[in-house]
Amino acid sequence: MGIYEELVARGLIAQVTDEEKIRKLINNGEATFYIGFDPTADSLHVGHFMALCLMKRLQMAGNKPIALIGGGTAMVGDPSGRSDMRQMMTKETIQHNCDCFKKQMSKFIDFSDGKALMVNNADWLLDLNYIELLRDVGACFSVNNMLRAECYKQRMEKGLSFLEFNYMIMQSYDFYELYRKYGCNLQFGGDDQWSNMLGGRELIRRKLGLSEEDAKAQAMTITLLLNSEGKKMGKTQSGAVWLDPNKTSPYDFYQYWRNVGDADVLKCIRMLTFLPLEQIDEMDKWEGSQLNQAKEILAYELTKLVHGEEEASKAQESARALFSSGNAEDMPTAELEDGDFKDGAVDLISMLVKAELVGTRSEGRRAIEQGGVTLDGEKITDIHFTLKKEDIPEDGLVLKRGKKKFKKIIAK
Repeated sequence: MGIYEELVARGLIAQVTDEEKIRKLINNGEATFYIGFDPTADSLHVGHFMALCLMKRLQMAGNKPIALIGGGTAMVGDPSGRSDMRQMMTKETIQHNCDCFKKQMSKFIDFSDGKALMVNNADWLLDLNYIELLRDVGACFSVNNMLRAECYKQRMEKGLSFLEFNYMIMQSYDFYELYRKYGCNLQFGGDDQWSNMLGGRELIRRKLGLSEEDAKAQAMTITLLLNSEGKKMGKTQSGAVWLDPNKTSPYDFYQYWRNVGDADVLKCIRMLTFLPLEQIDEMDKWEGSQLNQAKEILAYELTKLVHGEEEASKAQESARALFSSGNAEDMPTAELEDGDFKDGAVDLISMLVKAELVGTRSEGRRAIEQGGVTLDGEKITDIHFTLKKEDIPEDGLVLKRGKKKFKKIIAK
């Protein structure tokens, strides 16, 4: 089985421009491919995870990845899937985020000895001359076709700015520039990027005067990671699930995947892990309590990919210890500071918010009233419950919301 067939079997491929050409390219290790990452935060998150895993799979099969950091496109903002305009960022913030991305990507992609490239589209986009761009690139695009693109539909309802309208042209120019400079013959991206990717392929074709049949640049989209309810995976009530351990701890990362729904676990194992397909095919028959074992496997494998084997083992042992004995040394902690105590005491709702077990105080109040909060195994339904600093032991107290969310509370 070639790598293309494996990607199909794992359910990773959504749309392709020319299946036979792409199959030949990547099965023969002849693809120089790129995926773009706009640095809109100082960490990659679960939404980027599938793209990183795909780059790793293709590199292992002999293909050459180009990780494109969108230092230039981030100054405009991608309107895809947005109902509002993205917040504008300074050049300094964008550069800081780019530096963070490079460090994280190196865990997935081998950049040594020219095996992969990392480039920043700010290097060419920021120097473009507007009139030259209009003449040389703008002439290759049909406004009618652009307005039909899926990525603009949501924004059209509330008002699409001219700034955002240019995003497709900028992403298309990226593909052209990478093709011209590095021989990049394949672009990957999320399924919501299809129109932008076709724009890049068409720009290359027209600039080189090629027919559709002779087009050398190809595009392929990755299936979006959705749960059984059709919602994008990778978000919690407190926000995104980050790959940076300082933003989402290895334990919380493990717990996110440990708590996926029964209907989603085997799909996630197939799409995201590097376990052999034969092993996953056997797991497709699992049901009932076996699905909990599958969730442990998923959580462990993905935590190992992102944070290493040691952290994955610690997270797994900690989770098992919590459910068997109610405590664990490596449990994630929330540290109360002097400012959290009012008149020497802290209320339970404040502890829930501090521990990020709830997003708001009103949510915390409801959780307590509904009997979903325990402190060291004791259910507490009094919304006015408080603790004095001296009542918190040195090794902390376990605060739980529901069956699966918990933190160890310690006081400075």
